[in-house]
Amino acid sequence: MPKALPTIDITAPVCCAPVAAGPMSDDAALEVALRLKALADPARVRIMSLLFSAETGEENSGELAARLGLTESTVSHHLAQLRRAGFVESDRRGMNVYHRPSHDAVGALCAVLDPNCCR
Repeated sequence: MPKALPTIDITAPVCCAPVAAGPMSDDAALEVALRLKALADPARVRIMSLLFSAETGEENSGELAARLGLTESTVSHHLAQLRRAGFVESDRRGMNVYHRPSHDAVGALCAVLDPNCCR
């Protein structure tokens, strides 16, 4: 059985020195690895892509499920993982839950991986 990673709060954007800045501490490497693990699924990458390209800046769970060809429960599972990693923000409006990407969290991860990425 694979070794489980420790549970830590990763909902805030990653805030450590860039990978290229030199050797990372164990804690900083774990922080980055947990966020990358949240994205390490093709369905989650597609969800992020759909959220970033949404005309209104957000999508509800049903719309995402239909566009992905997945069940709403599967999409909800993936969204929960992305929310725990801080990549997605969600709010309920009536019977629907709307989701939008957290630009700050994704931008922070990009900056940690490559500080010259978004200049």
